[in-house]
Amino acid sequence: MTTWIESTPDAYLTEKTPTTITATTSPDLQLTGEQLQKLRGFGGCFNELGYLPLSKLPDDQQQMIYRDLFSPEGLNFTFNRTPIGANDFAETWYSYDESDGDYALDDFSVAHDEQTLVPYIRNAQRYQPNLELFASPWTPPTWMKFPKVYNFGRIVMTPENLQAYADYFVKYIRAYEKLGIHIQRVCPQNEVFADQKFPSCRWHSEDLRIFIRDYLGPTFKQNNLDTEIFLGTLNGPEDMSFDASGIKMDNYNRYVDNILFDDQARKYITGIGYQWAGQHAIERTHASWPEMELIQTESECGYGENTWQYAEYIFHLVNHYFTAGATAYTYWNMILGDTISTWGWHQNSMFSIDSKTQAVTRNPEYYVMRHYAHYVKPGARVLATTGHFNSMGKAFRNPDSQVVVVVQNALNRELPFTFADPDQPDEGIQVTLAPNSFNTFVLD
Repeated sequence: MTTWIESTPDAYLTEKTPTTITATTSPDLQLTGEQLQKLRGFGGCFNELGYLPLSKLPDDQQQMIYRDLFSPEGLNFTFNRTPIGANDFAETWYSYDESDGDYALDDFSVAHDEQTLVPYIRNAQRYQPNLELFASPWTPPTWMKFPKVYNFGRIVMTPENLQAYADYFVKYIRAYEKLGIHIQRVCPQNEVFADQKFPSCRWHSEDLRIFIRDYLGPTFKQNNLDTEIFLGTLNGPEDMSFDASGIKMDNYNRYVDNILFDDQARKYITGIGYQWAGQHAIERTHASWPEMELIQTESECGYGENTWQYAEYIFHLVNHYFTAGATAYTYWNMILGDTISTWGWHQNSMFSIDSKTQAVTRNPEYYVMRHYAHYVKPGARVLATTGHFNSMGKAFRNPDSQVVVVVQNALNRELPFTFADPDQPDEGIQVTLAPNSFNTFVLD
């Protein structure tokens, strides 16, 4: 039996009945018989500016949203992200220790998070018993940087500073563990290439190699932590970066290779996380380092209009990252109110909450994630395909052997579509896809 779920700009999650045909081949999309990477799953980021409007809703409405995001009956978000200290969608900028020169971290505290991020995560845990977290800082404490500001600069590369920062990660992981929240993996820095208006810190490849090899990795080992280290999050290298002479400088793997070709650094690294302009580099990394796990760490966020057109772009991004070998896809702002970030950027979200009426709206990108995350289960395998829809469709095999096909019609007109599995010719599909539609087919 095959179930077809269709979403268009005018009608969401409509269940339809496809025509089942006998087909051993299809020019549109067909399986090749090869199984690819195993998926960890889908998720989003726990941001303060999402929790705050959510927490003001009546409890039954709050629980509806938590259930929709995290329960197996909803989006089934299992692979999620949380910031270490303030990010650009925090209520205010902060770190866990702003006492200048406190190398012993005597003043370290996650008390700020206990008012926002911790209850956000705990509520998610109620509905998702298999919830996993990866965490990344947007900036070290300001006194570890030059200049001493949240939204600028680099870490100061002295031994006492780097050791204190490695210890900072350990204290964070242990503090959260005491609160009942396990951090499965960390990325040492969000967006290593970016000097932003919001909390940020740029890292040279050589500096990150030294930090992981000589400080972070050994410190995790000495403290018997099972938390994995993922290189990232990498928002590049960008293909369109030029030097003064106009020559492209960053459209190759130097940043990653400098670290991974160091055996002593690589032994501490479990995988690599890419986002934003990293979409242009991830395939090259997968080709050179196929043994390295790759994850997508932050969905692109738009400009707050929450249009169907931008949702179509996000649908493409999910397909692109899985094609490039990623094992997980992480959405960015799961929820937003009608406030903007601390630095003035309106962004898209899956849920919007009106501060005056408390009306809750599911935006188009909610349906993108629903078409994937509700039906493609953690542990699913990406299935290799061929055909004219190969850039607009992806097939998966769930742990229970169920096949899920997720397809986009990105054109403004109807398109005929067929799907074939040569090993199961009686389960071929023939349908007409609506214009600008998202479609999921579940083959039991």
